[in-house]
Amino acid sequence: MRSLAISTILVLLLAICPVSPRQARAEVKLFPIPAISSSKNDGNDIGLIVPALFTGPDGDLKYLVAPMVVYNSIVGTRGTVNLFRYEPGGKELRGIASWTERIERKFLLSYVDPGFSNGRYSIGFSAMHFKNATVRFFGLGPTTDKDDETNYTAAETRLNWKFGVYANEVTQIAVSQRLRHMQAIQEGATDLPFSGSNFPNAPGVGGATVLGQRISFHYDTRNNLVTPTDGMAVTAYAELNYNFKNGDHPLYSRYGLDVKKMFASESKRAILVVHGELQATIGTDVPFFEQSSLGGQNTLRGFGVDRYIDKQMIAFSVEERIHILRARLAGVMADFEIAPFIDTGQVFNSFKNVSFKDYRITPGIGFRGIIRPNVVGRIDYGFSKEGGAIFAGLDFPY
Repeated sequence: MRSLAISTILVLLLAICPVSPRQARAEVKLFPIPAISSSKNDGNDIGLIVPALFTGPDGDLKYLVAPMVVYNSIVGTRGTVNLFRYEPGGKELRGIASWTERIERKFLLSYVDPGFSNGRYSIGFSAMHFKNATVRFFGLGPTTDKDDETNYTAAETRLNWKFGVYANEVTQIAVSQRLRHMQAIQEGATDLPFSGSNFPNAPGVGGATVLGQRISFHYDTRNNLVTPTDGMAVTAYAELNYNFKNGDHPLYSRYGLDVKKMFASESKRAILVVHGELQATIGTDVPFFEQSSLGGQNTLRGFGVDRYIDKQMIAFSVEERIHILRARLAGVMADFEIAPFIDTGQVFNSFKNVSFKDYRITPGIGFRGIIRPNVVGRIDYGFSKEGGAIFAGLDFPY
């Protein structure tokens, strides 16, 4: 997701670009911006991004187009085009095309409409193909050592769709299906040992083709799906998966519970967000990349992506989002926030093995750029005993 991470910087850096207030009318604004990023797993990026913001006569953001060229310290020069189309009611069309000098490719198309057919249903679909040459694997379990770090290239194709029915304004029952085809892991782009050599017996090293069916329950009282300031969201799901490449133990299941609650001050200039997540995977020879994991831009932000992997996972986070600035950008208002946070959690093989000594804690601080109601750009720095990590994204972490 590195291309998304770099494009996020445009939202945070637009504040330094002088923009004069204008009358509400359709307009286009271009902002050539240096793109500089650093990631624990993905290396360092430097280049140029030229985002274009298209606003309608009402002043609302309609399109965000962000072509860019960057040089990455691991995989070389990358060209990327990001396209986002926003419509009323939370509809979003997203497209990404990226081609890198060494190994990496990415193509993504997704669409979501949370209020389909006059708000009675929600629909969504996405298709993605990518090769990520900087994926890390430390082995399975909550106590894996940093010295066991290895690297591989993940070559994947993913397809999924989701259809939800609203029981009332805040309750939804949804069914979804996904297809994930993972090729046998290949040599990575770093100087680290190859994961396939150091962990030849890890389930999934030879690849997997997984068809999954999920039923989920959603309870959501937040005042906005993308840029909420108040409310609560609860998601519970059960999923049955079939791995066509595992003849002996093809079936496994996954169950999860995700809860997030927002406590806003009267002025909504300070918002406390509490997030908890529990996940359980049940089955034999479940591919390691299909198991529960911690680390990355949404959990344990002081560690790299998928730092800890095992069948079960529990995570808890607290974040305080503090408003610091409002500015007009390309005819729309943008809010900027600072967000100190603390993440904790652990992975484990079974619930009887849960131990407080295996919990990892990562404090940190984040910065947010928000164009309501559709766009969030963020950069987070989390600290850990392994040196900390920086992440960026085009959404809130939870």
